[in-house]
Amino acid sequence: MRSDEARKILGFPPDSRPTCSEIKAAYKRKVFETHPDLFPVHEKSQAETNFKLIAEAYSSLGAGRISGSQKEGSHRQATTVRVVRTGVHAAGYGKGNRALITVPFFLLMVGTLSFAGLNAARAYERQKKTCPSYNPFLP
Repeated sequence: MRSDEARKILGFPPDSRPTCSEIKAAYKRKVFETHPDLFPVHEKSQAETNFKLIAEAYSSLGAGRISGSQKEGSHRQATTVRVVRTGVHAAGYGKGNRALITVPFFLLMVGTLSFAGLNAARAYERQKKTCPSYNPFLP
C-alpha cells in the first residue's frame, strides 16, 4: 500500500507528514470505530475488510517511516535497550534463603496455634463455669 493511501485511510491529508504518535492515535481511533465485533452479523464481513485495511495502512506507515529514516541516514540512530534483571539468580533460587522463608512462617504458625489453643481453653473454662454439666463424657 502506498503511503498517501495509508494516510487517507487513517484520516490524514495525503500530503501530510504525521508523527509516530499521531499515526498511533489515529490508528487506535479508527480501530475502535471499525472493530468487527461492534457491527451486526450482516455487516461483519465489510467491517472485517475495513479493519484489515486500517491495520495494513498502520503497518505500512510505521514500517515505511522506520525504513525511510534509516535509508536517509537521518539523525535518529537505533538505540540498544539493555534489560537488567535484579533479584535472586535462577541457579541459586531458594537454596541460601530457605531459612529466611521457613523460620518466620514457622513462628507465625506456632504463634497462631498457641493463641488459638489458649483462647479455646479459656472459652471452655468460661463455659464450664457458667453452665456446669454433669455429663460423664465431658472432662
